Amino acid sequence: MGARSAVVSAPGKAILHGEHAVVHGKVALAVALDLRTFLRLRPRGERGVCVRLPGVGVVRSWDGPGLQALRRGFAADFDESKSPSAEQLDALKEFAGIDAGTSAPESLATLAFLYMYLAISAKHGDVPSVDILVWSELPTGAGLGSSAAYTVCLAAALLTVCGAISCPLKEGEPTARWTEEELALINHWAFQGERVIHGNPSGVDNAVGTWGGALRYQSGKITPLKRVPMLKILLTNTKVPRSTKVLVAGVKEKILKFPAIMNPVLDSIDAISQECQSVLEAMPANPSPEYYPVLEELFDTNQHHLNVLGAGHPSLDRLCQVTASHGLHSKLTGAGGGGCGITLLRPDTSPLAVEAAKQDLRACGFECWETSIGAPGVTLHSSSSLNAQVLHTLTQS
Repeated sequence: MGARSAVVSAPGKAILHGEHAVVHGKVALAVALDLRTFLRLRPRGERGVCVRLPGVGVVRSWDGPGLQALRRGFAADFDESKSPSAEQLDALKEFAGIDAGTSAPESLATLAFLYMYLAISAKHGDVPSVDILVWSELPTGAGLGSSAAYTVCLAAALLTVCGAISCPLKEGEPTARWTEEELALINHWAFQGERVIHGNPSGVDNAVGTWGGALRYQSGKITPLKRVPMLKILLTNTKVPRSTKVLVAGVKEKILKFPAIMNPVLDSIDAISQECQSVLEAMPANPSPEYYPVLEELFDTNQHHLNVLGAGHPSLDRLCQVTASHGLHSKLTGAGGGGCGITLLRPDTSPLAVEAAKQDLRACGFECWETSIGAPGVTLHSSSSLNAQVLHTLTQS
């Protein structure tokens, strides 16, 4: 594409079923959330690159000669099949003036950009001088795949602009997606970016961001589901902070203490994930309303199981009670202990009931979004396909 202007987006992710059980070898279903991260790329007059991430307060630019010198040292010991080395990351931190031990989101986002820019240049050829702006509808640090949506957008934009993959958007088309082979390359580089940010990620978040829809994850194996419907949901952030590591350790402790009680719970969660997969795959060919009560029962049962495992929290109980009072069914998504919950909305749910539920949830101090799951993966956009808010945000700076 050369350095033509472009807009790329990628979805966030939610776990539909299987959280915690997946750590113990069971099936989890992850779905693409139609809250998206958008990246605008423009050609830049002067040599070098500028990156703006208003969500985390980053505005950084580097000149061409400085990047070229860094890239020469980078290319010498570069192996894309491995995680970024500590030496590479230390060199990038020094170059960017980032403290050695930092885990601040803005620092990690800057490091991921620099690593991906240099590594893709070293492997696939020069990335032209560009100006990059990234803006997201996703909250950060809520377990909704915001960092993966960012690295997927970066990978797609950088690979396209250096000519490693095609520019699939034709004149007059609102949106376009890449070929399966090109998506695999985007996913590979997005995973490398995730490794910079998280160290040892599962690869689920970037796979959801790349392919969209829904995927099955079990014991390290990721399998995209062939066809899934887009389902309307409410996504609620309780804003209660939690540590995934502490929650996972607590569940493990319970399983070791009461194996005869807890292992059947894990087996039941596994069966819920597999039953839900069957329902989702059956829905596109036969969009019958009878599937929704099944999905609702699976939500309710899994939420009870997650409480038994110790992943619940009073804020999540409140979320479930509030939505139940409006005839809606909810469960936690992700690690639990606070964090986020999802509420299924049937196609015939009255807009008044949804609005009333949102008001009651906000009255609890929660954040709430009406969105969809099963959303498309990484996408190239024409300006005409963007809503007014996104277009305004991407063009005002």
